[in-house]
Amino acid sequence: MANAVVAARAGARRAEGDWLALHWFEAFAVAYGLWVLLPWLAPVFMHLGWEGAGRGLYALYSVFCHQLPERSYFLFGQQAAYSLDAIQAAWQDTANPLILRKFVGTEPMGWKVAWSDRMISFYSSVWLIALGWRALRRRIRPLPWWAFVLLLIPLMLDGVTHAISDLSGIGLGFRDSNSWLALLTGEMLPNWFYSGDGLGSFNSWARLVTGVLGGLGIVWFVFPHTERAFEQE
Repeated sequence: MANAVVAARAGARRAEGDWLALHWFEAFAVAYGLWVLLPWLAPVFMHLGWEGAGRGLYALYSVFCHQLPERSYFLFGQQAAYSLDAIQAAWQDTANPLILRKFVGTEPMGWKVAWSDRMISFYSSVWLIALGWRALRRRIRPLPWWAFVLLLIPLMLDGVTHAISDLSGIGLGFRDSNSWLALLTGEMLPNWFYSGDGLGSFNSWARLVTGVLGGLGIVWFVFPHTERAFEQE
């Protein structure tokens, strides 16, 4: 009897392993897709008046993201993004990130997505590029490790320099003025491109582009090896 139970359990484990080996990508696409899409429901819920559900999502994703409103997208309002000055005028005149991150929006301004623009760029690109990789994987060679590292370096540099810059205070660091970039480019571009985090600024573009490059590297390097590992089981 005991041997039969052990054999049945072993058979069940093999069946589960077989299912995962065959459907690992579908499981990833659904589970990770929900993870990527849920932050967008926070502003939808707030707009519909479902404040409890909306704030629940903000609380959940605040564990994984700073949610600074000046580095976030807004839905159902006057603009897709707001400057730090605009946020301070609508919320509190503070540069304390622990206070700023609590601002989720207002009816006129709209409601912020529960992820910052960097998180949206990186995590969404992993999901979307993975869907593309799935369709084209037989035609694409796996990415070599050194190229994987090269694709991650811009994301790490942008994130680390922002973190160091923020030590001087939100809105006060070298990544807020980007005077170094203005000097390198001879101030040939408008001031709004260099300073702040507004939509279309250097910082905004840097977070978008480096997030996509990081997502591309993750999918192109990790997913082929993951598929090969499941095929060998």
